[in-house]
Amino acid sequence: MQVAVIQMVSTADIEVNLRQAQALLEQASDAGARLAVLPENFAVFGHANVSAIAQAEAEGGPIIRWLKQTAARLKLWIVAGTLPLADDEHSAKPFAACLVFTDRGEQVARYNKLHLFDAAVTDQHEQYCESATYQAGNEVVLVDTPLGRLGLSVCYDLRFPGLYSQLREQGAELIAVPSAFTAATGAAHWHSLLRARAIETQCYILAANQGGQHTQTRMTYGHSLILDPWGEICAEHAQGQQVIQTEINLPRLHEVRQQMPVWQHRRFSAPQLGDRIDFPKGSKIT
Repeated sequence: MQVAVIQMVSTADIEVNLRQAQALLEQASDAGARLAVLPENFAVFGHANVSAIAQAEAEGGPIIRWLKQTAARLKLWIVAGTLPLADDEHSAKPFAACLVFTDRGEQVARYNKLHLFDAAVTDQHEQYCESATYQAGNEVVLVDTPLGRLGLSVCYDLRFPGLYSQLREQGAELIAVPSAFTAATGAAHWHSLLRARAIETQCYILAANQGGQHTQTRMTYGHSLILDPWGEICAEHAQGQQVIQTEINLPRLHEVRQQMPVWQHRRFSAPQLGDRIDFPKGSKIT
């Protein structure tokens, strides 16, 4: 079955972003994709009033309605990058939530980004402090899809291999990585981190990145990738909006795992969520 990874250049204008996403999702569906991954902040990038959007979407707002309708109309599973989402009207800060919709338009999974990007970067933006706007999630999330068991992660999560070990431990065959990697950090580490996660988990990696100039000070790296369980690049696009696709070959995945049975050779078990940080242990499997 075909999987699509979608690269965008989103702005603060939600309507423009959704038109861009719709055109790219239609292109993916027309090319035979059964599942498509949108990038981080696909609909809301640099918007001034994230909290208001998060509250509206918590009550089934326009972005979520659009996602449900688009998934059903195109008969396409959609991994909806991230959007700000509050749990209720009393939430102090929203989560950066990655949602999954079936080809019937049903929401079947929600992953709240675990690791928030608070870092100094050598670019024009200089300082990023995601925790000023968002709160961190505390659950590992997987969902069964027609293409295989899909683990969810987002952008900065990529630097924390313990999460990916947990996803493999819980049966992941594909892992989505919707992202908005900066141009500076992407040039340094994007390919290396993605290949490492693919090789160590022996999973398909579906890395949908933002890729272009968003504001005067904000540029993202692009180079959206699909990698196979051997760490080989199946498809890539450098800059600008685009759809890349490949066929998911689960027999090939199981062959790689059989020939290189690293999971049977481990001397240490996969770290449990909460072992070295303060939020609760546990995981959620949908």
